[in-house]
This record gives sequence, structure tokens and C-alpha cells, in this order.
Amino acid sequence: MLDLQAWLESKLRDVISAWNEQDIYAISFFVYANEAHEYRGHTNVTEFSVSYNTESDCIGAGESSEARWNYAFWRQDETAIIKAEDENEGMKILFDWYAENGIENIGDEDCAACYDGEMRYIGKGPVGYYALLTEITSVAKKMQESGFIQNKFGAAIPIIIHDLEYPWYVIEATRKANPNGEADVFLAAMKELGAL
Repeated sequence: MLDLQAWLESKLRDVISAWNEQDIYAISFFVYANEAHEYRGHTNVTEFSVSYNTESDCIGAGESSEARWNYAFWRQDETAIIKAEDENEGMKILFDWYAENGIENIGDEDCAACYDGEMRYIGKGPVGYYALLTEITSVAKKMQESGFIQNKFGAAIPIIIHDLEYPWYVIEATRKANPNGEADVFLAAMKELGAL
């Protein structure tokens, strides 16, 4: 039985341990599905990468500013953990994990069921997205609770889980991933900016 969380945590610890900038204030866990992502005959598969932003990257940006918290303003210099490429170990492991857990029709999305009567998005992304998001959230929470992030950076910093937008499920994931309030400033900023 594949332990996806253990594999993800090992990869993430290796990547994050190699970072050496001194003014990192937030970590990005970018979970993103796109029709262009194809793997094993499936389209719209979910990829996952990790990066960060620094105080130097957002000089002059206020604590609640969009420039500080919206990924569109970040440097976006990601390290791919799971990428839709045949040679990517992470994608192979993810699809094997999907199969072991009976998750089928990867990438499919029933758009008619994704919106409520007032046209608010209530979906969970394409098939496979939310399942992976849940695993990533658990890993992020473990990395916070174990003290790994605090020890690496010498301070409590948030792990922001997101895609290009901030739908309800990534806000929920970020909240769960930061159990000791590490993401409170981010969440307050998202509320102030109208994303919540």
C-alpha cells in the first residue's frame, strides 16, 4: 500500500531544507489542475509544486496587501513535486495511489454540479484534485505541528495552499494546514481583499 503522505513529506522536507534565503515569510503549496496537463490518457490532471516568497520580494507591501499574499505577485519559482510528465516520479506515485484508492475518471468534472442556485462555486475541482489536496493538507499540518517549519525558519510562517484562485476548498485547506494560527494574517488579508 502506497503511503502518499510519507512520500510527499520526504520530498517536501528535502526541498524546503535546501532553501537558504533569510527573509522567507510564506511557503506556497501550489495545487493546480489544467486541461493542458495530460498523463496516461487523462487531461486536467492535478500538479503540485512548492515555492516561497520573501520580504525582499514585496518591499513596501502592507501586511494585508494583495502584493504580499496573492500568488500572482510572487516570483513563482516553483519546484515541481508532482508534474504531468511521464518521467515524473510524483505523478506515477499519485496515479498508483489513485488506483489503490479506487479514484477513477481522473480530471473529469461535472460542471452542472459545481455551482449552487446562486452560481457560487461549490465543486471540489476535477476528479483527483480534492483527494490530493486533502493529502497535501495533512502533510502541511504535520510539518507545522512537528516543528519542522519553525525550526527551519526560526519563526512560525504559514504554508499557503492554493491554486491560481482562492476557492473555498483551498482556504479551508490553508486553515487546516496551519493549526496554531500560522496563517491568521493571510486569512485576515484574504477576508479584507474580498476572497473570503
